[in-house]
Amino acid sequence: MGKKVAAIQMVSSAHLDENLQSAARLIAEASAAGAALVLLPEVFAVLEGGPMRPFGEKEGTGPIQEFLSAQARKHELILVGGTIPLITRPGRKPKDPDYFVDDERVRPASLVYDASGAQIARYDKIHLFDVVVADKQASYSESRSYEAGNEVVTADTALGRLGLTVCYDLRFPELYRELFSHQVDMVTVPAAFTRVTGEAHWETLLRARAIENQCYVIAAGQGGKHNEKRETWGHSMIIDPWGTVLDEIDQGEGFAIAEIDLEFVDSVRKRMPISQQRKL
Repeated sequence: MGKKVAAIQMVSSAHLDENLQSAARLIAEASAAGAALVLLPEVFAVLEGGPMRPFGEKEGTGPIQEFLSAQARKHELILVGGTIPLITRPGRKPKDPDYFVDDERVRPASLVYDASGAQIARYDKIHLFDVVVADKQASYSESRSYEAGNEVVTADTALGRLGLTVCYDLRFPELYRELFSHQVDMVTVPAAFTRVTGEAHWETLLRARAIENQCYVIAAGQGGKHNEKRETWGHSMIIDPWGTVLDEIDQGEGFAIAEIDLEFVDSVRKRMPISQQRKL
């Protein structure tokens, strides 16, 4: 019998307290539905078009991290905290000269907590969304507010090996192939895809990443109108290693939930052993 995972969808605003209240309610609902792992969307705690530094926290301390740890512990589940803004770099100590991001930007970090509330992994988004989109906002330049990460990260959990990615990473299959080489069972994709790019590419890219890497993909998006200019696609979903969408939510708040079966992952990989047949 497999365990259930949930991808929470939100319509976050610039108001931290309101967003945390919404996240807490949705985590509780997903837990009540039987989820043993819950993924929050990208920028779940604060979705703000301006600088993110005022919301930044040091790794290991701050209201957003305290919230995530408490929620994981309260519901006794694995919690992947979408992304939160951190002002410190991973793997450094406070005395290190490069401990802080020192140019008023932050790191977009996806943190994983176990059922005891302990942080067990941190992934900093590698690919930043600096593009032009045919919507009301038109131009997106994440590199103004964020410093990119550069490390591929996996986490061994009670449900299996987890590969961590974020949003725009989805367009870079080489990252997922590297995670595949680490034999991940699941990949998380917290996101805030625009409505325009999401309608065109979201499901196609997610299903491709699941199929080509023979793993579950858990994708939690922002889904609605955040302000006059910003609108996100939503359609949070869970996809199995054969590319089948197991559950999906359209727009607005809610969650997709589905059972994962690691024996099915093994079966797909044994019947079609692409890891052994790769040429490049």
